[in-house]
Amino acid sequence: MSGRLPPLKPLRAFEATVRAGSVTAAAAELNVTHSAISHQIKSLEASLGIKLFEREAKRLKLTPQGALLLPAVTEAFEGITEAINKLGSEQTSGRLSVTCPPALLSFWLMPRLHHFTEQYPDIQIEFHASADNAMVFSPNVDLSILYGEAPRLDCWTSLWTPFDLFPVASPTYMNRNQIRHFRDLKNQVMLHADEGREWHTWLGTAEAHIHASERQHYMGDARGAIDAALLGLGIALGDTLTASNLLSKGELVVPFDLAVPANDAFYLACRSEKRTSNIVNTFIDWLFAMLEEDTPNTIRSLSGRRISMRRRRTNS
Repeated sequence: MSGRLPPLKPLRAFEATVRAGSVTAAAAELNVTHSAISHQIKSLEASLGIKLFEREAKRLKLTPQGALLLPAVTEAFEGITEAINKLGSEQTSGRLSVTCPPALLSFWLMPRLHHFTEQYPDIQIEFHASADNAMVFSPNVDLSILYGEAPRLDCWTSLWTPFDLFPVASPTYMNRNQIRHFRDLKNQVMLHADEGREWHTWLGTAEAHIHASERQHYMGDARGAIDAALLGLGIALGDTLTASNLLSKGELVVPFDLAVPANDAFYLACRSEKRTSNIVNTFIDWLFAMLEEDTPNTIRSLSGRRISMRRRRTNS
């Protein structure tokens, strides 16, 4: 007998026949015909140059050589099965560290996280509420969700999603103030998530002659601006991503039927060595899948009209 191993299929047929107790049962388990199992066993016997079964009427009995071979074959298939199960568990168990801008984390990611934990109960996620792009390179971070312009980082990056901006306010604030037209904004408290750039973009698209109100608060980030709007402190800019849950629950309302594309977008980023991680890829795939499933319902203003998504012209 040569030192070469016989083909896998005949070995599988042999192991299944012994374990199942008959050729018929083995054929059913492996979803092949009775004759296919018989042929594979005969092929294995021929390649080894030995008899594996004593055929007594309808009953198969292992020869001494077959009994000697069986434990090794069984152990080999069990080892293969265990290794395959471990490969799968690497994707569905372990710890994942993710950084995310605070507003996106609180208002979009957290309300949907139960979908991920139900699908992958053995993945533990550690979130860091941060808009610091440098966190991508922290050895304690596996994946970062970034907000801003296309990042120029020495790592893997991918556009996740752009979004549109529109004013939002609490129902209480709207009941206290007369806001029927864009020009009414000059008498309102405007809540900023940045230095004023996003409001400038929206106002510029709304009407060229509308200027920002003199009553303004700068909240540091989108989370602070939305929190202030929820408390009835003024009007903030929401977006089609982070404001969707709050709008659907009626905690915020949209005064005007105009949304404009933001200058920035959300991106995914990780160090190159993390891009091959099964857990990281699992979470990336889930983020894109949730984005597709979470296409927001038509957002309507207080007038009941669908919000117009007015696109800016780009230079070609």
